[in-house]
Amino acid sequence: MKIGIIGAGHIGSTLTRRLTALGHEVFVANSRGPETLSKLAGETGATPVTSREAARSGEVVVVTIPEGRVPDLPDDLFAEVPDNVVVVDTGNYYPRRDGRIEEIEGGMTESRWVSKQLGRSVVKAFNNIRAQHLMELGRPKGDPDRIALPVAGDDERAKSVVSGLVEDLGFDPVDAGSLDETWRQQPGTPVYAADLNAKGIRQALDEARPSRGMEWRA
Repeated sequence: MKIGIIGAGHIGSTLTRRLTALGHEVFVANSRGPETLSKLAGETGATPVTSREAARSGEVVVVTIPEGRVPDLPDDLFAEVPDNVVVVDTGNYYPRRDGRIEEIEGGMTESRWVSKQLGRSVVKAFNNIRAQHLMELGRPKGDPDRIALPVAGDDERAKSVVSGLVEDLGFDPVDAGSLDETWRQQPGTPVYAADLNAKGIRQALDEARPSRGMEWRA
């Protein structure tokens, strides 16, 4: 599969490494330009590109940048990109890093806000696992130590595609509902950074409450 990745931070670079190792063709972009990605490209075989090129290169496009930087992406990032291209949002909102985002503070889920900024429906995934664990803890299907990851979105086909990638990476996908339910996997909830199996993920999602402790803001 051809996959565009916009963002080469912890999660973006980890996905680049894992997905290329699995045989996917990856096109990776960052905010500093393709020439700054030569080391990652040399390690993985990924193709360094601009963000516009990444958006137009993949059957799946992963947006994995700090939440506060999403409005800085080109306004026409997904212009003329076919509707069947699946867009994944891995982001989390941290006010101390991202600045105050009024719509999220007012109750809009993080991925609903990202979807609004991009003008595209997104699937929320890979936001509740540490990059090191995403790199190291994938396990074969049926392994008793296999971790599960929540996958949420409004488009069932898109969720199915992303769930397939989660499977490829060695994790069990768990359907976490629509974008309006993604508050259940945002920072400060029981599922966040918890490394649970599928049963544990479902239980943690059920136990989530809209009010969160303040520690997630750090």
